[in-house]
Parts: sequence; structure tokens; C-alpha cells
Amino acid sequence: MGRMTSFAHSLPGRPEVEWEPLERHLEEVAALASAFAEPFGVSDWARLAGLWHDLGKYSTAFQNYLRGSAGPDVHLAERTGKTDHSTAGAQHAAQRIEILGSLLAYVIAGHHSGLLDAVAEGACLDSRLKKPIDPIPAAPREILDAPLPGVPRAVTEALSTKERDPFPIAFFTRFLFSCLVDADFLATERFLAPARARERPVWPDDVIGRMELLLQAFLDGFGPAQTDIDLERARVQEACLAAAQSAPGFFSLTVPTGGGKTLSSLVFALRHILLHPYLRRVIYVAPFTTIIEQNAEVFRQVFEPLIRAGFPEAVLEHHSNLDAGRETVHSRLSTENWDAPLVVTTAVQFYESLFANRTSRCRKLHRIARSVVILDEAQSLPVDMLAPCLRALRELVERYGATVVLCTATQPAIHRRSEFPIGIEGTREIVPDPKALYASLRRVEVENLGPLADGTLAERLLGERQVLCIVNTRAHAAALAGLLAESEGHFHLSALMCPAHRSVVLARIRERLAAGASCRVVSTQLVEAGVDIDFPVVFRAMAGIDSVAQAAGRCNRNGRLAGLGRTYLFESEHPGAERFLADTAECARQTLASHPDPLALDAVEQYFRLYYWSQRPRWDDKGILGLFRLNRQDPRLPFLFDFESAAKRFRLIEDGQRPILIPWEVRGQRLCERLAEPGSEANWRLLRELQRYAVQVPGRLWAEHRDRAFTMVHDRFAVLVRDPALYSDYLGLRLGGDSGGVWIC
Repeated sequence: MGRMTSFAHSLPGRPEVEWEPLERHLEEVAALASAFAEPFGVSDWARLAGLWHDLGKYSTAFQNYLRGSAGPDVHLAERTGKTDHSTAGAQHAAQRIEILGSLLAYVIAGHHSGLLDAVAEGACLDSRLKKPIDPIPAAPREILDAPLPGVPRAVTEALSTKERDPFPIAFFTRFLFSCLVDADFLATERFLAPARARERPVWPDDVIGRMELLLQAFLDGFGPAQTDIDLERARVQEACLAAAQSAPGFFSLTVPTGGGKTLSSLVFALRHILLHPYLRRVIYVAPFTTIIEQNAEVFRQVFEPLIRAGFPEAVLEHHSNLDAGRETVHSRLSTENWDAPLVVTTAVQFYESLFANRTSRCRKLHRIARSVVILDEAQSLPVDMLAPCLRALRELVERYGATVVLCTATQPAIHRRSEFPIGIEGTREIVPDPKALYASLRRVEVENLGPLADGTLAERLLGERQVLCIVNTRAHAAALAGLLAESEGHFHLSALMCPAHRSVVLARIRERLAAGASCRVVSTQLVEAGVDIDFPVVFRAMAGIDSVAQAAGRCNRNGRLAGLGRTYLFESEHPGAERFLADTAECARQTLASHPDPLALDAVEQYFRLYYWSQRPRWDDKGILGLFRLNRQDPRLPFLFDFESAAKRFRLIEDGQRPILIPWEVRGQRLCERLAEPGSEANWRLLRELQRYAVQVPGRLWAEHRDRAFTMVHDRFAVLVRDPALYSDYLGLRLGGDSGGVWIC
């Protein structure tokens, strides 16, 4: 009599003959994970993780549970204490592989609840390795005794140094985890939702070559250079093509705002991939305070012919996760895994994922290996996070085959120098003479007005026919826009408006600017990078010199004024609400005291000396790097890696943000209605489109207004109640009271 078949997943209401055999699931996950890990040379480790990740499902207790529940979300059942099918594999890995088995144990133990801390009061790897488990006599010996892998390069190199650096080993573990969870999610999707799995896009092998041809055609469509600025932009593109021939690694693209960095960096990236075919995709990372949908829309215009030719969309726009915190089988299957030729995302999404522990955030990490990562305004990192961010970038280049392009409109602020030893080494500048480029692109003068009350500021704005005013908080933007009063030529922009709404408003602004009509815009700093708008006059609330330079880049951007554009700095009457900018603003004030022109290169250097280079005690203010340690006393737990604690500490925006979906206009309403349909919570296409109708708010405000301003759909998505008092076409989301808060963007 043959042994009873063990299953990985059941199908509610269907006979067992249609369920997924466990051995098939393990082999499929192992094959996928192995392929995902190949770009960084650890396929054998990923294969073992796939083979062993669900060993606990061979227990009689689990199989009885599966037959009793016949529900698909066995992962959720484990987190609620009903079953445990990951500890067995973690313990097996730790027992089979001396020392390094604990790395696999982290990966397997956390493959649906998230990477754990080594030792903690609650759930941790230590307790999981000590936990009594049900026996797994049905597990095949060929899986249990699978060949063991060699020592990973990251481990060998890290332990061969005098310092015995644990960070590369922890980084490797997180990337291995990414391979496993993405493979597990995809294999699970193929079984539970085969129709949806078949919808996943597949691109031709020559997609990057096709994209380069389309980009060149798009640039040629602008015609011959008409102005000196056009000529300089063309020279920047030529420099990018030349530099693309160089070997992968770190590059710097130092171009003043308006010099065409966005498309030029893409010119470099596509050619670089074609010349180095083991590179796979482009990941464009915008500053965390900007509008990524604008860059994504330009890229879509460039590559739209691919869609007309019948190929999937090449551009993946990833703002944030719509997940409200509770993971289910549906939330896991719908999360983004960055399987696209061109990913456009935010610095928050990019860096926080590199230090994340949850499956949904880590799933995409392995796709970064052998990618060209373009960091727009690379110097915009908070000083308190510099050390961990720069360590992560070095790992991507040194051990994961990535090329990283550091784009900046000011000057390279994160390069290594004697006073900044944690900086990036070996960076190659793409533009031959950045100083000469700065001189030729100068088209703005900056004047510091000092303190300016809102009433006086509003009067000055009303005195200009076309003017942009950039302030530091959503609340200030809403208040100032209110003083201007809603009218045909007055506009407000902030992240209180969903991306689809902002795109429409920006289109109207551009139309009025082009027509010479009156146009007065009050915005937060989200217009400061990658947003192509051109005003003759710009006002900017006091901020860091890099932000001032970005604001000035929206002034006389295309050099069409007879003289210089005018950019005015002013001190807001709301300093208390802007305390989060106290450091950058104070460094800017000190710089301005001795350098009247904040855009001068010596002023920029002085600013970064004050803000970055002289702040050594703050470079890792949260102590994140110290959470990864070696333990020479206990061979059972040799790597004390606190993944969960690191994820909690690593927040580029301190107040955790939660999304609210806005049923804005007919399209937004229909999408929100579709979301309410059964099964839609796992529809990754729908959730991808819904990103454009999401507004992020601080967690405390989200909780305060739950069940009043919005309803929960599938117990996961907050959908705003359709009420004009809650969402304004002029100001966006209005939750009442301090709804503007002190939030940036």
C-alpha cells in the first residue's frame, strides 16, 4: 500500500485529486528560487531554501488540518497559531548545515511571517529553533538529504577581513529570503489562481534594444536644438552614451535642474544594459518627496509603441504598498515583485525595502541584482540614515552586479572624502566638466527675503501673473492656497491629492503656462524633482540648499526669458510645524550667511559639509548597522541578526503612513467598486491601477478616522466615503481638524 499523498494547498469544495501535491510544490519553488538567485551566484542555496521551506507540511497534524479546513490560506493559519509548517524546515537547515545553516533557518522560518530577530522576548529565531515540532516521517529522503551548497561569496569575503563584517552576510540572507518568498508566491499563484498567473507579463528578449530605439526616436522628435539649453542637453546625452561603455559600477551624473537628467540617465541606462547584457532592467528611484507619476508618464509616452505592437507595458510605477498591515494569501499574491524592464519607484519604497523583513516588502529585492539603479537627487537622504543606505548601495554594486547612477543637480555629496569616510568610492562622473555646465545653464538669480507672513506672501503671489510658491508642509500649502482663493488660474498641489488628480492639475498648469494665461500655484516640495514646469518667478520657503536648487530649477527652466528668472527665499511664519526641516534649514542659513548665492558651487559644498560631512555621530543615528552581529560563543546561533528590529527602525518618514483610496472622478469610483468584488483583493493589475488613487496619511490620523471617513474593503483597504467635504477638487483630502498636520509632501 503506497503512502498517503501530502499536500501543499487545498481547493475548497474540490476533491483531493485536484489539490496540489506537496512534493511538486517544493520542487517548483526550488526551481524558481534557484533561477532568481542565479544573478548573484547562490542558486544552490536558493534551491535548498525552496526544497525545505514547507517541510512542516509533511506532519500528520498539518495534513489533518488541511483536510479539515480545506482553505487556501494556510500561511495565515500558522500566524494565528493553528499550525506551524515553517519551523521544521528551519530546524532541519540548522541541523544539516554547520554554522551557515542558521542563515537558511532565518529565511525558512520567516517565509510568510517575516524575517525574525535572533533573540527577543516574543517570536524570534532562537525560540523557533528550540520549539518542539511534530515529526515529519513522510518527508522524502531525497529532499531531506539534498546536496549541500558551498560557502557563499558574501560570507567568505565578509569573514576573511580583519573586522569580520556581518553586514554583507545579513544582506545576503535578505536577498536569499527574497528569492524564496517570490518563488513561493508565484508557485502558489499558479495553483490557486492559474488564470491570473497566466496574465503575468512576458517581454521579448530584445525588449531593452526596442526601448532604446523608441527613446532615441522620442528625443529626435524634439527637432534641432533651438536654444543654448537645448545644446547643453544634447551634450549631456552624448556624454551618457559615451560613459555607458564603461564597466558596471558607480557613476555620477551631475547636471543642474533643467539640464535633462531624467531622460539622459535613461539614455545611459539602456545603452549600458545593451553593452553589458548580463544587466537586466532599469530601476528609477525618485526622491521621497516628489511626484513619480510624472516621470512614469513621460516614460510611458516614450514606450507606448510597444503596447501598440502587442507587448505588455514596459513601465512599472510603484508608489507604495496598499497593504494596511494584515497579510493574507491575497495580499501576498498581489504585491509587486518588480518583474518589468523599467521600474519607477520612490526612495522610501527602495531603501525601506532593502532593510525590510516582511515578505511583501522583500519579495522584489532579488530583481535589483544586475539592474541599473538610477538615484535621482541621490543626496536627498536623511543624515540619520546615511551609513546604512550607503552600505546597502555598495553591496548592490560589489556583490549583486548592479550599476548605480548617482544623479544630482548640485554636486556629488555622498562621495568618499577624508571627512566623509562612509562615502561612495570609485564613482565615475559622466559629464566631462560639471562646472562649465553649471556656468552655461545659469538662468536664475536667488534673493533671500527673510521672514514673510502668509498674508504678505499671498499678496506678493497675487501680484505676479505666473508664479510658483513651494512650502514645506501640506498644512501650509492648504492654508496659503485658501488665502489665494479657488479660481480658474489658482492651483494647489500636494500629496493630499491622489496621483491621478495631481496629473490632471499639472496638465492644466502646463496648458495655462504655455498659453501665457495667469497661473498661480502653491505646492509642497513634491514638484521639486522630475516635474517639468517652467515659471518666471518662484518663491521657496527656507529649506536645504539642495531643495532651493531644485525650486530654482522650476524657474526659467527652459531659458526663454530675456533676463534671469527670479527665485525668492523666505522664512515661513510656521517654524514650529517645520521642525522636521530644522537641520537642513539651519545649515542653509549658515551657508547663506557667507555665500549670498546659494546656487554657487562653493555654497553647495559648504552646505553639505555642514549637513552631511561633519555629522559623524548621526550617520547611523538609529543604530541599524549594530543590529547585525556575529556570535562566536554559540555555534548554534552564530549570526545575531535582528531583522525585525532593523525594519522597525529604518523609516525614512518617521510617522508610519497608511493609504486611503480615493474614488475620484468616474475612473476612481469604478476601480473602488471593482475592488469590493469577491476575489479582487488578489488582482495585481487592479491594485497597480489603484495606486494612482491612493493618498498616504499618518497612521495616527488613519486610525482616528477609521469607520468615519472611510470604510474597510476586504478588511484590508481603506476607501474614502464619497463626500465633497472629505475630498476637494482644489485641496484634495480634508479630514478636518489638523488634517494638514505637519506632513511633508
